[in-house]
Amino acid sequence: MAKVDKEILVEASIEKIFGYINEPSNWPEFWPSLVEIKDVKSLPNSGYSGRWVYKMLGIRFEGTGEYTQIVPNKFFVIETKGGIKSTIAWTFRSWENKTRVTLTIEYKVPLPLLGKLAEAIIVKMNEHEADLIMANLQTRFMIANH
Repeated sequence: MAKVDKEILVEASIEKIFGYINEPSNWPEFWPSLVEIKDVKSLPNSGYSGRWVYKMLGIRFEGTGEYTQIVPNKFFVIETKGGIKSTIAWTFRSWENKTRVTLTIEYKVPLPLLGKLAEAIIVKMNEHEADLIMANLQTRFMIANH
């Protein structure tokens, strides 16, 4: 499994940033390659399940995602299945009237037939994607606070 681990400091309260990221319908606003989230349903654990569409290397992947763990204003973990198998973990910590947001994604590269070179390219692309996700979140909350 490949792994991406990113952390940022956002100028927003933990409640505000958690509430925004915890809402699956918001994800396409800040996750560039995430094309669509649909059929979102609330779960008894206060999380969600739903279907997703994602584009990687111009290839369309579809699957499902479900919150497996959630502690409001602390963290949540999503397991995805289908075209890409992954574990997505978001963690939130208050720090001097700001929020430290950590995104950790462990995933199986979905294209085994393309070999190690393609895998290295995909891993690099996903690192860049994670940087964009975090930059988009920082920008969104910077604009919201001004």
